[in-house]
This record gives sequence, C-alpha cells and structure tokens, in this order.
Amino acid sequence: MEVVDPFIFRLAIFVLAIFVGYYVVWSVTPALHTPLMSVTNAISSVIIVGALLATAAAATNAGGQFAKGAGALAIILASVNIFGGFMVTQRMLAMYKKKDKPAKADTPKTEG
Repeated sequence: MEVVDPFIFRLAIFVLAIFVGYYVVWSVTPALHTPLMSVTNAISSVIIVGALLATAAAATNAGGQFAKGAGALAIILASVNIFGGFMVTQRMLAMYKKKDKPAKADTPKTEG
C-alpha cells in the first residue's frame, strides 16, 4: 500500500478549499452580503489573535524569524480584511438609507 506524501495531501486540500470558497462566495445573494461580511470580520479578528500569539511565541524562541515574519504578515492582511469589510458594509448599508428630499426654497413674491 502506498503512502501519500503529506505535502501533496495538504496541497490537494488547499486547492479544493480554493474552489469551494470561490463558488460559495460568488453564489451569495446581495441580501446576505452584509451579515456574511460581519462573520468574515469576526473570523479575521480570531486570525489576528492567533497571529499575535504566533508572533509572540516566535519572538521568545531563538531563530524564529520566519514565524515572526509570517505572523506579522498575517496581522497586516487580516487587518486590511477587517477594515475593508467595515468600509464595504457601511457602503452597503448606505444604499438602503432613505434619501432626504431637498427643502424647497421659498420663492419671494415680486411686487408688481
């Protein structure tokens, strides 16, 4: 019986996750976009906590420069995702707000 190389196994899972994620994201209706963005922001905040822990653990060990850099990169990318998600959510919510009608200017009566 052959043993599958762990790298190939993990790479196959990663590629399948890319395809599943692509089809899940692009089949979301616009009405569900805002709730899903809030869930995505929550997941990204958990990623930031994990990246902070990984960066702190790498800083205490000698030779953990790669882990420290990867943790810092994860913090930056997750932060961009969170703030971008908030911006997109605000724009989506602004689309549903009622627009104020401009006040009619009183036209002065002319004498004559």
